[in-house]
Amino acid sequence: MTLSICTAQLNFVVGDMPQNAQKIIAAAREAHARGARLLLTPELAICGYAAEDLFLRPAFIAACDDAVKTVARETAGLKGLAIVLGHPQAVSPDAPAFSACLNAASVLREGRIEQTYAKRELPNYQVFDERRYFVAGSAPCVFEVEGVRVGLLVCEDAWFAAPAHDAAAAGAQLLAVINASPFHLGKSAEREQTMRERVAETGLPLVYAHLVGGQDEVVFEGRSFALNADGSVAGRGPGFEEKLVFAQVQQAQDAIKIEADIAPEKSLEADLWDALVLGVRDYVGKNGFPGALLGLSGGIDSALVLAIAVDALGADKVRTVMMPSPYTADISWIDARDMAARLGVRYDEISIKPQFEAFEAALASDFAGLAEDTTEENLQARIRGTLLMALSNKFGAIVLTTGNKSEMSTGYCTLYGDMAGGFAVIKDVAKTRVFDLARWRNANDPYGTGASPIPERIITRPPSAELRPDQKDQDSLPPYEVLDAIVARYMENDEPIESIIASGFARADVERVTRLIKLNEYKRRQAPVGIRVTRRSFGKDWRYPITSKFRA
Repeated sequence: MTLSICTAQLNFVVGDMPQNAQKIIAAAREAHARGARLLLTPELAICGYAAEDLFLRPAFIAACDDAVKTVARETAGLKGLAIVLGHPQAVSPDAPAFSACLNAASVLREGRIEQTYAKRELPNYQVFDERRYFVAGSAPCVFEVEGVRVGLLVCEDAWFAAPAHDAAAAGAQLLAVINASPFHLGKSAEREQTMRERVAETGLPLVYAHLVGGQDEVVFEGRSFALNADGSVAGRGPGFEEKLVFAQVQQAQDAIKIEADIAPEKSLEADLWDALVLGVRDYVGKNGFPGALLGLSGGIDSALVLAIAVDALGADKVRTVMMPSPYTADISWIDARDMAARLGVRYDEISIKPQFEAFEAALASDFAGLAEDTTEENLQARIRGTLLMALSNKFGAIVLTTGNKSEMSTGYCTLYGDMAGGFAVIKDVAKTRVFDLARWRNANDPYGTGASPIPERIITRPPSAELRPDQKDQDSLPPYEVLDAIVARYMENDEPIESIIASGFARADVERVTRLIKLNEYKRRQAPVGIRVTRRSFGKDWRYPITSKFRA
């Protein structure tokens, strides 16, 4: 006996239940036509993940219910096809506003809802707030398709032993796990290893259906997979793209074996690039912006953001503006022009010297007798931010900011200046990794937009904000190799200060960096949302008070 399973690795839009339902219906029809008799959709597919406080609105849950009924009705004629559909469900039809609901998965077959399973393990860490919205289920769900008894789990359930054990005890021969698990570097391998543990504990093969797409600061990379009962990878879908992923389940007596295509694994840099590209594409596209614009300085950060933006949106939807000041080196505008030409994007130059001089004149009496300092540097950054936002207002394109994680950590950025914009593309990418990605992109052209887009001098010259004569980043910061390592240990991994020092870092550097992280919380709280690509970003999984005397 052979059972064909289709995983609908699809990109949904939060809150667009009618369109999400139509996408699921289309997938069901294609899967059925290609012989599948079990279709798995991702966690909360009907509404998209994560809908956050929309889950607290009764009208939202009612709209989800209507969409579930639409899917059931429109797939009623697909004989023999069982559909596992992820959706929220009210605990009670009479529940008042702000009541918790269920993170549910229903089994639909020929127009009927046969069973509904409620997620049991509700994550409340990193970017997750599920206990704010959902109540936990308790009972297993096992259903039969073509003679195979399938045990249903939802995402976090499979990171714990009990739900899988209970499904096996209830007679499951195969585990089906539907998921919306945000990407960070290395997460794919963690998932497969954890699912391998469930397989080893239960002796059951497993199919892992995963969401793909960008939603605000998180990205879901797809890469759905299947494991045989011995823990070997039986199949794996591609990363960062929509795909109907098929697997064939062979049952002989009590033994079950899965066969499917196995997409090749990619390098860390390739995964990171794909995540950033998908994050930009979906943020811009799902929010209806006609395109993007950014300040192109001739430096490494804006160069990297431009390359990502073009891969995500196409050259025709990206505009660059070079805004030289009295301190801008000639090589900066030469390299900026060169890169814009290589990628074929619109390039404009607007000198900020007249505006800068006007500000200086307006403030001259107040600043009389005082030496120039960061005030004048920040004026330049804020003039640039104002110009970019004016262009955004006039033409509708979103401003992509270019600050990296190292700068966000230490406050090496200007409020209402280079932080002004709508989306922070590399907000969670450390400076050392910025250079790695730039070199990787020059050696690879994954989206066919042009080889070697970043002039080599941009990569090799010392980084500078160019806000005063002969300025270099390392004038006021430790070397980036040191800075980024301290940030990773302290901010991403919660390592104590004394432990970092004991591992070989200079006390002065550790004290300085951790002090800057604390002092600049107020800036980060006002920064644009940006793409999360590490285990912990300055976003939903970093929630520190601005006013506090404590430093770990």
